[in-house]
Amino acid sequence: MNRHVLSVLVENQSGVLSRVSGLFSRRGYNIDSLSVGVTEDPGVSRMTIVVRGDDYILEQIKKQLNKLIDVIKVIELDPKLSVFRELMLIKVNARENSRASIIEIVDIFRASVVDVSSETLTVELTGDEDKIEAFINLMKPYGIREIVRTGLTALERGSKEIKSYKKYEEE
Repeated sequence: MNRHVLSVLVENQSGVLSRVSGLFSRRGYNIDSLSVGVTEDPGVSRMTIVVRGDDYILEQIKKQLNKLIDVIKVIELDPKLSVFRELMLIKVNARENSRASIIEIVDIFRASVVDVSSETLTVELTGDEDKIEAFINLMKPYGIREIVRTGLTALERGSKEIKSYKKYEEE
């Protein structure tokens, strides 16, 4: 099954997230990742939704989303023409004898140590999914205590904006 990244502009109102997620659950579609935040216009939020499925399922999802009154626009982002990022916080065991090697890996990944205790380090890392997974794999030998990830967020490269698309475009 193919991975699809949808960028969805919605009215910034209570209940919109529930209606969008309900649409997926009623039809038995799984959301792999979902991130939501207000845009440059306080009345509009952007959802980045990652789903897996064939082209037929993707078309059904887009059509159903466009039927929702609070949805302004729905586009699929092309991975070659978009910037995808995710934020992760990870807490790892970091005793005195392993702290320096963990910090060296943190520096290589351009991550930041955001909290230190006598037993752990908490690291903040931003990047694409492969970078996040690579960092997690390198931290496993030290002992991962907790991980939290934001889910994918994305924008098209260049000067094109989602607002320049028609409300619904057949692709």
